[in-house]
Amino acid sequence: MSTIDNVSPARGRARLSGSCASGAALVFLLAAFALLGPVLIPADPAAQDFSASLAPIGGDYALGADHYGRSLLARLAHGARLSFGLAFLTMLAAAVPGVLLGLAAAWRGGWTERLLELLATVVLALPGLMLVLLLLAFSPGNYGPLFLGLSLTLWVEFYRVTRAATKTVLAQPHIEAARMLGFGSGYILRNCVLPVIAPTIATLAAFAMATAIIAVSTLSAISVGLQPPTPELGSMIVELLPYYAEAPVHVLLPAMLIFLLVLGLQLVAEGDRA
Repeated sequence: MSTIDNVSPARGRARLSGSCASGAALVFLLAAFALLGPVLIPADPAAQDFSASLAPIGGDYALGADHYGRSLLARLAHGARLSFGLAFLTMLAAAVPGVLLGLAAAWRGGWTERLLELLATVVLALPGLMLVLLLLAFSPGNYGPLFLGLSLTLWVEFYRVTRAATKTVLAQPHIEAARMLGFGSGYILRNCVLPVIAPTIATLAAFAMATAIIAVSTLSAISVGLQPPTPELGSMIVELLPYYAEAPVHVLLPAMLIFLLVLGLQLVAEGDRA
């Protein structure tokens, strides 16, 4: 029984490590496609050719063409760049203030922590999607409100996780010893706290990117996010949906790309969490 108990956790860790490696490899390949695809693929994602409407896979179009005769390969590459890039920037814009404010709240405590908690509670009182929609109402179809709305929604998670994890670390004896020896707050937070909470923040960052990709695609699909002819994956699905009976694979391609992007990030997050 003891042998089984010792081996099972090791196997579990190996499986989680394998999942993380698979997710990282998948994210790397998709990121390479998003970064290099628009450069290497010569086709213009907005160029229309009605004679090639719903062209099948192969021939002049490697992944076929949509109902306007636009190259699906080119549109998928630009759509992947848009989704991945917007998700990454959104995650950074949410993580930087969220982590810094979480560190400040845990270190200072008192009124600083109470005020930041009140601010976080106020933001959470408004549903995230509603906040994004309110900002989009001022400038529909633009990147700025979409990016800002998602960032304002996601920073609270980074703040609260950072605050809780930092308070746990600051309660450790070696932190108190560092304070008594005269080490400043910057040194302690930089060298004793951040290395400990970094894996947790990395996990949250992967989840935040996956959430942003889903949110952008969903908002575009219901025609309140980025608008055609912008090659966005969610709007591509909606545009091609009426032609599902004629070209089902064309509809599935952008959906599959969204699925793979989110799957890769989720696998990375699960591995980091372990």
